[in-house]
Parts: sequence; C-alpha cells; structure tokens
Amino acid sequence: MARFKYDGRTKYGHKKGIITAVTRKEAIQQLAVDGIRVLDIQEQQETLLNKDLAIGNPVKLQHLVIFVRQFSTLLKAGVTVVDATAILSKQTESKALKKALSAIELELREGNTLSDSSVKFNRIFEPFFINMIRAGEATGNLDETLERLGDHYEKQYNTRKKIQSALSYPLVVGVVAIGVVIFLLTSVVPTFVTMFADFGGELPLITQFVLNASGFMVKWWYLIVAAMIGLAAVISVVKKHPSTKYHFDYAVLKIPLFGKLIQKAVLARLTRTMSSLFSSSVPILQALTIAESIVENEVMARVVKQSRESLEKGNSLTEPMKNHWAFPPLISQMILIGEQTGALDSMLGKVADFYEKEVDNATEQLKSLIEPLMIVVLAGMVGTIVTSIMVPMFEIFNDVQNF
Repeated sequence: MARFKYDGRTKYGHKKGIITAVTRKEAIQQLAVDGIRVLDIQEQQETLLNKDLAIGNPVKLQHLVIFVRQFSTLLKAGVTVVDATAILSKQTESKALKKALSAIELELREGNTLSDSSVKFNRIFEPFFINMIRAGEATGNLDETLERLGDHYEKQYNTRKKIQSALSYPLVVGVVAIGVVIFLLTSVVPTFVTMFADFGGELPLITQFVLNASGFMVKWWYLIVAAMIGLAAVISVVKKHPSTKYHFDYAVLKIPLFGKLIQKAVLARLTRTMSSLFSSSVPILQALTIAESIVENEVMARVVKQSRESLEKGNSLTEPMKNHWAFPPLISQMILIGEQTGALDSMLGKVADFYEKEVDNATEQLKSLIEPLMIVVLAGMVGTIVTSIMVPMFEIFNDVQNF
C-alpha cells in the first residue's frame, strides 16, 4: 500500500491529509467517495517515520477464518463477488484486511479477477489462498472453494491455539521463575553480604556460588541484557537465512517433549494444505510447490521439494519421504495408497485428521508433564537461594548460643 498526500476541497471547505491506497487512481476514487474533490495529490516516499511496520501476516488468522466463512455464505446467498467484497470490507475488524478488501473491490469493478486482485496483497493472502481461489474461479465453484478454505483455516487456527496453550504454561512459569530469581539475587541476597562478611570464616559452597551470582548480576546486569538481546538477534538472523534455518529447524524438531509436538503440527498443516489443493483440482506439481513455500520448517520443506523433483523425473512422490526420519511411515503409506486409488486428496485429508488429533493428545500429555516439572524447577531455583542464605544463618545462630 502506498501513501498519498492530498490537497482537496469538500462542501465545507479546504481539506488536506494523507490516504493509503494501491494506486494514485484508487486514492482519488476513495477521496471522491468521501466527498473530497482532489486539487493536488502526491505519493509520499516511504521512510522509517511513515512506514507501516508489521511482522509476518498483518491479519490475524481468526479474522481470516471469519472473512472466508462470511464470503462463502454471501456467495451461496447469490451476492456477487464485488458486492460481497464491499460488504466484508466494512464489516471486518482487521484494519489491514479492510484496506486490502477496499482496494480489491476497486480492482474487481475494473474487471479483474479476485485471484489476480489478491496477488498484490501477498502478505495477507498466501500462495495457497491465491491458487485455491484461482482454481475455484476456473471451475465455477468459488463458493465451495471458499467453504473449503474456511475449513482449512479453521482447523489450522484450532491446531495453532492448542500448541500455544501447551507452550504458554511453561513460558509463563519460566518468566515468573526468572523474575523471582532476579529479584532475590538483586534485592534480597545483597542485604546479607555485609552480615556474612562480618561473620568471617568459610562460607558453604552453595552460599559462595549464590553470592558470586548476585554480585555479578548487580554489577554487570547490562551485559546480561545485552547478551539476551544479542541472542534474540542471532536467532532472528539464523531463521531468515535458508542454510542456517535448516539447522535451526532441525534442532527444534529434536527438542525433548516439544519437538514431537511441533513435528506433528507441521505434518498436520502440510497434509491439510495438500489435501485442500488436490481437492480443488490444483495440478500436483504446483500444489507441491505451494506446500513447500508455506511449510514453516525448512527440514520438511526440503523433503517436499525432493518429492516434487522425484515426481518430475517420473518417480514416486513418496520415495524421499520414506527415507527421511521427519516423515513417519504413515505419511508415505497413505500417499502411496492415494496415488494407486486416485483418491490422494481423501487420503491426505485422513492423514491430516489423524495428526490434528495427535496434536490434541500431545498437548494434553505435555501439559500433564510440564506442570509438575516446572513447579519442581521453580521450587529448586528459589530453594537453592533460600538455602544458601539459611545455612550460614543457622551457623551464626549456633555460634551466638555457644558464645
């Protein structure tokens, strides 16, 4: 979206401002709808001060689910694509989606297709969405395609929420534990340093360790903050570069407890995507290319790429999957049956259903394991600090009594 600075007139007088639109023509049309006659309009150069900053998709998945569901319902009710887009652009709660739909509406009124109009907003509408819409337009079943898209995104949303739910507990407890430890080491422990120094004698090893940790944190806290920021920056860079991202994603899949959950979630999304594309008559090589681009794990994306290349050479789609540890035998076996029976979309749908249920079960098991484990870890960290203070305190108390 470009930004345009305009100078115009309304029935109430002179008006200046800034408007966002895809093209200069679209900006003038939007202003005309608002009752503004443009006298002068200039595109602004994008700078850090006026740039719209967003990380990832600016539209939440739940808003996309609602949009697709409503779009399908309107089309089935006989509303035209143009009118449905206009209605939804006014109803959606997402500002980014509202802007995109307003621009798409203008494109549609100029005779462009929905798929071609959506391509300009590739940060909102991924290649999977575009190709599904294009297939629906080609077959004349756009309403059914949108309904299928709604099912796809809704299942993806539910799977993502379950994973977030499973990971949120250890994350919250971890943050609380770190906060408590920092508070104890920086505020409580230093008050005992002078007392222990006056006490003299040799302190227990656990007390020496905690006092040294406290002193380091109080004196060099900014180095710890800098190290954490640096680590976050390194991870961000690593995840962006394909070669290093592969090793990062490989390590993620090997994390105890969490790795299996993430693997199942990726497999669920991959098979669900491929099933949706095949059921919409998207060519298999194109579907594999799209699936490769939306898989969020580079390890599995490379296997999908190898499968596509294997198919291009006239070999089996499943051969690379059979020989890779990230793809369980169930995947290759079900795909092979689908290839032989001509029901590949149905088989992949069954696999997706299976792994979505596996994610459900894995999240519940993970919660039951993580909760007591995190409590033990938190108690151990706090208990270590408290013990390190109490042991020499008891020694001081005994010496005073003996004296």
